[in-house]
Amino acid sequence: MQDQQQARRLPIGVIAGISTVIIAAGGGGAWWAWNSLQSSQVSPEPSPTEPIPTAPQSPQTQQPEAVEQSKGERVQVYWLNDLNNQIALAPSSVTLTSPETDEPSQIIEGAFNSLLAGPNDGSLTTTIPEGTKLRSISIKPDGVHVNLSEEFTTGGGTVSMMGRVAQVVYTASNVDPTAKVWIEVEGKPLEVLGGEGLEIAQPMTRESFNKDFQF
Repeated sequence: MQDQQQARRLPIGVIAGISTVIIAAGGGGAWWAWNSLQSSQVSPEPSPTEPIPTAPQSPQTQQPEAVEQSKGERVQVYWLNDLNNQIALAPSSVTLTSPETDEPSQIIEGAFNSLLAGPNDGSLTTTIPEGTKLRSISIKPDGVHVNLSEEFTTGGGTVSMMGRVAQVVYTASNVDPTAKVWIEVEGKPLEVLGGEGLEIAQPMTRESFNKDFQF
């Protein structure tokens, strides 16, 4: 009986070895099971998504730049003023806004329209009688012809007459300061101006006026 009990007992070393193997085997199985579970829970990589198409933006429309308005033709209109108790010519710059300012005759006509309208500056004056009208302006081979209405010959003394003649001669020679100027009244050459009989030599230039007349 005692021999059978001894035969059934296993040495402690053997039992410990077997336990180690079992534990190792169990641990390996647990590690494999854990890794399998973790790998099954890994989120799949998101598949690439196509970008959402957006409606094309219409290009901003640029406002057309404002067309610069024409500055027009600048001319000199000649007035009179009192300089040390003497009458003197006073040029004043005027911008013509009429679209027809390419021709010299149109330029001179625009200057005369401003002249006959009278000065805007209170310090300037004119001896051209009120109501004087421009009948026509023409440029011919012999000079500039200025045709005025009969009001041009009315009123005033000698100084007034010389003043208005100077205004006409200088304003008419805007385009060409050396131009010859012919003064006509109702289509006829002006030979004598005013009741005092101021003789007008035709044609006149700026130079000849300064020689023949003195304010």
